[in-house]
Amino acid sequence: MGLVGILLGLALLMWLAYRGWSVLIVAPVAALLAAAISGEPLLAHWTQTFMPAAGRFVTQWFPMFLLGGLFGKLMDDSGSITSIARFLTERLGTRRTILSVVLASAAVTYGGVSVFVAFFVLVPMAKEMFQAANIPRRLMPATIGLGAFTFTMSAMPGTPSVNNAIPMPYFGTTTFAAPGLGIIASIIIFIIGMWWLRRAEAAARRAGEGYDRNSEVSSSINETVRMQATAAGDFDPAEFQHGKHSASLPLFAIAALPLVVVICTNFLMSLVVLPRLDFSFLAKEVWGDTTIGAVAGVWSVLIALGAATLTVVIFNYRRFPALRESLDAGAASSVMPILMIGSLVGFGAVVAALPAFADVRDALLAIGGGPLISLTISVNALAALTGTASGGMAIVLNILGDTFLRLAAEHGIDPALMHRVTTIGAGTLDALPHNGTVLLLLQISGLTHRESYFDMVMTVIVTCIIALAAVLVLGTVFGSF
Repeated sequence: MGLVGILLGLALLMWLAYRGWSVLIVAPVAALLAAAISGEPLLAHWTQTFMPAAGRFVTQWFPMFLLGGLFGKLMDDSGSITSIARFLTERLGTRRTILSVVLASAAVTYGGVSVFVAFFVLVPMAKEMFQAANIPRRLMPATIGLGAFTFTMSAMPGTPSVNNAIPMPYFGTTTFAAPGLGIIASIIIFIIGMWWLRRAEAAARRAGEGYDRNSEVSSSINETVRMQATAAGDFDPAEFQHGKHSASLPLFAIAALPLVVVICTNFLMSLVVLPRLDFSFLAKEVWGDTTIGAVAGVWSVLIALGAATLTVVIFNYRRFPALRESLDAGAASSVMPILMIGSLVGFGAVVAALPAFADVRDALLAIGGGPLISLTISVNALAALTGTASGGMAIVLNILGDTFLRLAAEHGIDPALMHRVTTIGAGTLDALPHNGTVLLLLQISGLTHRESYFDMVMTVIVTCIIALAAVLVLGTVFGSF
């Protein structure tokens, strides 16, 4: 009955989350259902298993969610995102509309701006460009998705996304883990994605299909989509309407400067500064009996986001109509996402504590191909079922992170390779139809799954699966590089 409880709990979690129920309610209910069927004490699991696991996740990651929310909101309200997007699209022109939108999406998200914040700027811009180029509007989500939440989310070394950060404390890595493999994966995703989009554009032109403004559905964000999106990302979409936008746009150089600060500061802190300082005091119990290797990656991203946030404020201070309101909205945007992902981690902790989970764990670890394949299947499955890459990998690593690290040592696998496989693997099947990021992008674009989802499958799922396969082959043969 224990295995039945785990499966029913997971099914309830997936079904209710897909229906738009808040994960804050669904996760503990699903966890308690699994515990009840297994004959385990309910209140003890809720307060002594679920809550401590959720609390540890919140404690560990809230600073990053907070700074990420502040940075994204300030970049938007200052007009910096719009300035960057317009600069790139104007330079490339309408003849290269798809490439322009992909590069604009990639630039802002690789620089640390939440995809949810970027959507609200990129979608209106893409509509204008697609209309001017007479490209079918249905291709917009696949185009934005290719740039915003594929290689810049999980593959590019140094990207400060939550997805690229979560494996760091488990494997003792930084956001620059396995840079060569990450760059190769990014190139594969970009080339195949662009090939597909250009092919789709050419086919549409041959068929006489152009931009159709008459079929647009409502683009307002309802509460159901908000709940699904918040559980899958790091920014609460409801906070986008709070704060006030600048009436003028900064020059491109000023707008792009904070993005450069994020990447450069992260690089220097991760690979140059922190490794050379003495942090032996971290071994004391008062600091958690840890090492600099376990926290350097997180600290580097925090310093980078903090420095970039200050840069936005300093260079755009006079452009903020209401700086305090923007700061409040950015801070508030981080609360719901981290609590929802923390709840998913709590659910995973309860499942891992059930006696029947030992059989599930043994089955996963017994999969042929070694720990890389077991890890890939685990994060793919959980990301697909929960509809969130960050939530899926957080569940897996919270439960089996130590085990995978031990197996990596036994098999001579570099933890950096485990990190990169985890991030790319979680960013494949997470983009199924119930994924909150997919739903939000379609909603803002005024499009439906029927119109746009197939092209999204090709650009944000198939491309990442091919890149993941390439990384697995290259990592197995040559190791991490």
